[in-house]
Amino acid sequence: MLPVTILTVGRLKDRFFEDASAEYMKYLKQFAKTEIVEIPAATLPDNPAQSQIQSALDKEAELLLKRIPDSAFVAALCIEGKQYSSEDMAELLKTNQQTGKPVFFIIGGSYGLSDMVKKRANVRLSMSRMTFPHRLARIMLLEQIYRGFTINAGKTYHK
Repeated sequence: MLPVTILTVGRLKDRFFEDASAEYMKYLKQFAKTEIVEIPAATLPDNPAQSQIQSALDKEAELLLKRIPDSAFVAALCIEGKQYSSEDMAELLKTNQQTGKPVFFIIGGSYGLSDMVKKRANVRLSMSRMTFPHRLARIMLLEQIYRGFTINAGKTYHK
């Protein structure tokens, strides 16, 4: 089974999102060894200066990058990333399943991801040109990973 890890800055705070995440994690068990690793968001004051934001992003990056093995395929979710179709996601998963590389998806905090993380990424993914809360992005990502596996398995879920 393909190891898939979702590294995320911050925790889910609403029961609704926790339940949705748990449901997709249950669905994914048949396709992949999936885990979600949450790292704490750096603390920032109200109305932080750009230098404070950058420092926080760099601290988060250090924690994220420590979790990623050198052999892993990394997909960073960021606004400037490429928008993938569900079929593109299926191909990404299939390719890594064939090579045996673990896949790490990274979701940053409210200020995004440090350039250190983006440089480590093999691909940069964008969910949409619209802005979504990070807790919803996690659910959307889980759903697309599940959809990708069902496409590869020839199941009808994705239709």
